[in-house]
Amino acid sequence: MQKIKFEEFPIILHISNRHIHITKEHFEQLFGKDIQLTKYKDLLQPGQFAANETVDILGPKGEFRNVRIVGPFRNSTQIEISRTDSFVLGIRPPIRDSGNIKGSEGVVVGGPKGKIELKEGCIIAQRHIHFFVEDAKSLGIEDKDLVKILVGKSKGRETIFSDVLCRVSKNYATECHLDTDEANAAMADNGDIVYILEKIRY
Repeated sequence: MQKIKFEEFPIILHISNRHIHITKEHFEQLFGKDIQLTKYKDLLQPGQFAANETVDILGPKGEFRNVRIVGPFRNSTQIEISRTDSFVLGIRPPIRDSGNIKGSEGVVVGGPKGKIELKEGCIIAQRHIHFFVEDAKSLGIEDKDLVKILVGKSKGRETIFSDVLCRVSKNYATECHLDTDEANAAMADNGDIVYILEKIRY
């Protein structure tokens, strides 16, 4: 099959604000065993949704109230913030792929029924693109490839981001995720289009 040229394949952008993925056990500790995680709205990734329920994130220096939970429940609790957020909290979370939380920063998570002190779990998510399998094949992209992308085209602050991680799965919809710091640098908005410029080979 002939590969599509990158410039012929626009990819939708989702700007990821601070949020938390949570285990059922931690949710029950924060909200009570009789409380259900309820859907606020579906997200583009299949099966993922923004929940109505929110928590408070507390660091040694500051805190954020009403941080939204993203469902469904996960096997490990993970908090994703921007670097700017980390200054407010007073912590130094590492840049990590989602799910890689070993040795990451700890924070306190507060809910209506109590608090949980996490020893690890807070990260700055590595900028990434989710790919549906067929879309990745058409571009010659494989899981965990790194690419450069153009963001904010014609917005006055066009920005090229390097080291963008590609994740490929039949369970994904094709979508680019940047955090608020990255999007703001390029004057980008939710629903904008980003373009892959090239694959990176180290």
